[in-house]
Amino acid sequence: METPNPVRQLRLVVEAEDYDAALTFYRDVLGLPEQEAYQGEGGARVTILDAGRATLELSNPAQVRMIDQVEADGLPSLKLRVAFEVDDAAARTQQAVAGGAELVAEPRETPWRSLNSRLNGPAGLQLTLFQELDELR
Repeated sequence: METPNPVRQLRLVVEAEDYDAALTFYRDVLGLPEQEAYQGEGGARVTILDAGRATLELSNPAQVRMIDQVEADGLPSLKLRVAFEVDDAAARTQQAVAGGAELVAEPRETPWRSLNSRLNGPAGLQLTLFQELDELR
């Protein structure tokens, strides 16, 4: 019998200096549905976006270097990189760039059969957009 996971949700909290630009990018450009939004005293604002299923990927330095080589021609990734699985990595990458993200590496097929691109997004987040190619068969 499988033991239930005692953690119910992974929530990544990001401080965004340009809150409106970050919200527009992640909600409207990437398409993360708004789940909740709150305002408080002193101009405090928070929006919780639904990013689907969450996982925590821990990688040792050798793995990170290998991923950097495959995904971004060896350009080192930031300490924290957020990866979003999407249906069409090429189209979503174009939309992300048009919506304000900086392209680091064009979509490319990886040895583990996904199509990955790397971007620098609003609020100082480095992003990987990936599409699982084996699901296309």
